[in-house]
Amino acid sequence: MTIFKKIIEGELPADVVFEDEHCLAFRDVNPQAPVHILVIPKKEIKSLADSKTADQELLGHLLAKCAQVARQLDLESQGYRVVTNTGRDGGQSVEHLHFHILGGRSLSWPPG
Repeated sequence: MTIFKKIIEGELPADVVFEDEHCLAFRDVNPQAPVHILVIPKKEIKSLADSKTADQELLGHLLAKCAQVARQLDLESQGYRVVTNTGRDGGQSVEHLHFHILGGRSLSWPPG
């Protein structure tokens, strides 16, 4: 069971900023920016590469909720970044699909 599944199940605490029946958004415990939120589906999907055609509606929902959470945290005026890491070389450290919302400072490019 991943750490994210344990958070979804309430076995581990999280600083939740949004939740609905499909997803959960919470503050990253190791923030890489002043604002660093993780948005995860409650459905277990290992990574974006493991998503299926049947997951298209959920994926759209997750991105829409990223935008909603960014608005809620007043990130729109200065901008923010939404990222998902896929696989080891992509920087994925938890095998449960998740999106990072990063903001609160100027973000450089390329990212890594």
